[in-house]
Amino acid sequence: MSAKDKQIGGQHYKSYAIQPVEFCQKNNLNAIESAIIKYAVRHRDKNGREDVEKIIHYAELLLELEYADKS
Repeated sequence: MSAKDKQIGGQHYKSYAIQPVEFCQKNNLNAIESAIIKYAVRHRDKNGREDVEKIIHYAELLLELEYADKS
C-alpha cells in the first residue's frame, strides 16, 4: 500500500486526481506555499471559512517573510 493511498483523519484529499502534498513536492513549493495549496483544496470538504482564513494568514506570512523589504 502506498502512503498516498492512506489518509489519517478523513477522506477529503483522496478524491482528487493529484493530492496537494504530491503537487507541492513535485513543484518544489516551500512550507508556506504548500499550506496555501492544502487549505485551498480542502476548504469546501473540511473546515470551510476557517481554512480560507488560514489561506489569508499564510499569504500574509508569505508577504512578510518574502517581500517585506521590497515594498
